[in-house]
Amino acid sequence: MQTTINTIREQYYRVSEPVVNLSFLAQAAARCYTAWVFFASGLTKLRDWETTLFLFEYEYSVPVLSPELAAYLATIGEIVLPILLVAGLASRVSAAGLSIINVVAVLSLEDIPAAALYLHYIWGILLAQIVVWGGGVLSLDRWFNRRREF
Repeated sequence: MQTTINTIREQYYRVSEPVVNLSFLAQAAARCYTAWVFFASGLTKLRDWETTLFLFEYEYSVPVLSPELAAYLATIGEIVLPILLVAGLASRVSAAGLSIINVVAVLSLEDIPAAALYLHYIWGILLAQIVVWGGGVLSLDRWFNRRREF
């Protein structure tokens, strides 16, 4: 019985070890994908600022903030934070900031289609894993931390 367990354990590690070693690619892909989604949204806001202000005033009901301030904060966040996220600089802070934008976007829309809501869930999960595990091996955060150790 013990031999069977050891054989299964050896086969599991032989298969899973290369996959675990490639997890840095999944972290980088999550950073790049979510960054692109939010950056593209920020560019759309910048492209037609009058429409952006109109939407924040009449369509989005952002709690607590004035519509103009909410428009500025969302646009700045959607431009700056994705750039930091792709570079892996302040990854956890950037992902947390984009998570806040993501949650506010969902809460501020009264009638959000189910498909759009599911996308916000996916983005939230990807951002949460960045907040928890950081930017990964392919990030400036990692490089700066290694430089500090020496």
